[in-house]
Amino acid sequence: MGAVVWAISTRGADPDRNTSIGLFTSLPILWSEEQSVSAMLSSTAPPHWARNVLERRGTLLALDTLLDLSRTRRLVIAQPRPLMPEENVALDNWVRGGGKLLLFADPMLTRESAFPLGDRRRPQDIALISPILRRWGLQLRFDDSQPAASRENTGEGLSVALPGVLEAFPGGVEARCQIGPEGLVARCKIAKGQALIVADAALLEADAAPAGKRTQFEALLDQAFPR
Repeated sequence: MGAVVWAISTRGADPDRNTSIGLFTSLPILWSEEQSVSAMLSSTAPPHWARNVLERRGTLLALDTLLDLSRTRRLVIAQPRPLMPEENVALDNWVRGGGKLLLFADPMLTRESAFPLGDRRRPQDIALISPILRRWGLQLRFDDSQPAASRENTGEGLSVALPGVLEAFPGGVEARCQIGPEGLVARCKIAKGQALIVADAALLEADAAPAGKRTQFEALLDQAFPR
């Protein structure tokens, strides 16, 4: 399967790989949730606030596969669909070669969707990324007894809702991860690259007044992609 890449920003169709940002997500960050392509293209809804944040930092590349990441050195993965084995290998190799990754992996997505369960357009409800996490010496656990209300993780200062817990997993290959308070965030050095992994995606929910979330997202981007 060939890689499909869309250069979203107006800065040019052939972006510098050092200033571009790849985005691979099932969340409606790039496109609004509409019943048809024509409705999506004609929608007057404002862009998702996170898209604006990303576009201010470089040319945004919308990816539908991880098989070819050669066009960027910075990548945001947010609640991805299940990865093919070849994509796990490609992502691992890319990070080890010097790529910088910000990954949101939510074990129980809480946002509402316009699409029913089973619809392929619906955001991924449960992040299924165990193979790549274990390759990096991590596992994602979910506590189904926790309160369902949204809250702020005091250790990381991030808005969360039914977050997961990142824990060490034996057998990581050339990966050193520091796990933060409550297991919400792991900061990993993986060979020549690095990954910042967040066990929740509530931060990226659309919001009419996302000032606090915007600040939190900017802080994560600063950590993941040092200037």
